[in-house]
Amino acid sequence: MMWELRSVAFTRAVLAEFLATLIFIFFGLGSSLNWPAAPPNVLQISLAFGLAIATMVQAVGHISGAHINPAVTVACLVGSHVSFLRAVFYVVAQVVGAVTGAAILHQLTPPHVRGSLAINRVHNNTTSGQAVTMEMFLTFQLVLCIFASTDDRRSDTVGTPALSIGFSVTLGHLLGHDHAHLNVIFAHANKMHPSVFQIYHTGCSMNPARSFAAAVVMGDFDSQWVFWLGPMVGAVVASLIYNYALFPHAKTLSERLAVFKGYEPEEDWEEREVRRRQSMELHSPQTLPRGVMEKV
Repeated sequence: MMWELRSVAFTRAVLAEFLATLIFIFFGLGSSLNWPAAPPNVLQISLAFGLAIATMVQAVGHISGAHINPAVTVACLVGSHVSFLRAVFYVVAQVVGAVTGAAILHQLTPPHVRGSLAINRVHNNTTSGQAVTMEMFLTFQLVLCIFASTDDRRSDTVGTPALSIGFSVTLGHLLGHDHAHLNVIFAHANKMHPSVFQIYHTGCSMNPARSFAAAVVMGDFDSQWVFWLGPMVGAVVASLIYNYALFPHAKTLSERLAVFKGYEPEEDWEEREVRRRQSMELHSPQTLPRGVMEKV
């Protein structure tokens, strides 16, 4: 397991997760700021989060896999794509990066504009159970899309994974986003109670680091557990369904344990499978030379 800590590539991957999550949070939350002259709308915020994640996936996908989300990292751990040690370092880097991005945005924004910094809350009389279930479904479709669009075993045309993942994040925000930070603005403008405008469910987290970052900076941890439990459960379920039911890998149990423990790989699992099939073909009677066949 310790070989990863001595690897320069591992260090670069952890740094990439930190930077990518920082930038994602900075631009995502930045799109939700309450500028009086141009208050944001659902489509604007949804596109901003989707474009931000697509940009970061394209930028660091080849370095770290561009998880940028603790729920995605846990899903990859369950699917035997990363070691436990790498998962821990990734999650820490993502959380620290998210908090750093939110803190920078908070300091660069005037107090009357930053509002609640688009903190995730349970809205519109939604119960905690409903909020958890909603976050579970939102994250489920995201993680399923990530595994499907980045699976190198596919032989069909998959398009650009970064764009597919960006669209998935946009889709989640179109359904789950909330404009609680705009309620007061609209209420004053229309002389109505703010609760009239508390539409949607949770503000759409799908990413525990995103929710935790705003909560830390604003000092508001109300219902924070919802935005950890829901995404984590949705991500794990998506990983189990895709990696063990829909399109399972050829890894044996010992190989999966080796990945989990972070043993230094002597060779790629897929290459080993190819060599195994080639070895079987070489020892098959149909592939022996004609002279050998006659002697046999």
